[in-house]
Amino acid sequence: MSVIPESLILERVEQALQEDIGDGDATSIATVPDSVLATADMIAREPLMACGLDIARATFLRSCPDLRVTQIAQDGQWISSRGILMTVHGPARALLTAERTALNFAQHLSGVATKTAEFCRAIEGLKTRLLDTRKTTPGWRLLEKHATACGGATNHRMGLYDQILIKDNHLVALRNEKPNAIDAAVRRSRARFPRLKVEVEADSLAQVRQAVEAGADIVLLDNMSLEDLREAVALARGRALTEASGGVRMDTIRAIAETGVDFISVGALTHSAPAVDIALDFRN
Repeated sequence: MSVIPESLILERVEQALQEDIGDGDATSIATVPDSVLATADMIAREPLMACGLDIARATFLRSCPDLRVTQIAQDGQWISSRGILMTVHGPARALLTAERTALNFAQHLSGVATKTAEFCRAIEGLKTRLLDTRKTTPGWRLLEKHATACGGATNHRMGLYDQILIKDNHLVALRNEKPNAIDAAVRRSRARFPRLKVEVEADSLAQVRQAVEAGADIVLLDNMSLEDLREAVALARGRALTEASGGVRMDTIRAIAETGVDFISVGALTHSAPAVDIALDFRN
């Protein structure tokens, strides 16, 4: 599982609290005396894969170092409905001020982890591994990729710097190269960045053959039919790994995996995961 750097946690928490608090939590300042103490439980209101708890904890402590946070669950842990994720005790005003920001982190990241876990369960027992993508919320990539890892996926490229992925627009830009755009792109990639893996996006079996012949490490099979996926896997077998991508849904992922592809990448893990229902309930 990926680890979120402490510096990133503190930076995101500071930014989020400033965005929400501004000059001060007017409602809590006006209504709740600073002497009032409270205890609150962060509770899962539906079954979920927990994630974002470290950053939620940091949010409470940044709001008020005097708060006592007891983290009961851990990132990557399956939690049943009504399960308690953490308990917070201390000045009620600080609890109220940090509540929404802490829940935003936990609800969104747990939502990503939960959706990822559901996709992983759909291909359980098969060799295919689930990958995430770069379709992440700007500024939240490490957080969201941590969440997909909590859900059981394998982190794909963290950015443009750690793997070469030659996509359709690269190939259009190289359309006049000989013997073909894919060969030229792979050769140049190997020469410039010899230590990086090279992946080529292919939307036809002809491009799959070109990518394999050019020596690509991985061939990205874009929006192919199940029949073409099976044939592409056969073409690449023993020469390159294969990754299926494009419009993968919960009801289609197992059939795609059964074609024998090594990986399936799903952008929806991060760009479309719904927030899960988590609440902060004050004890009477």
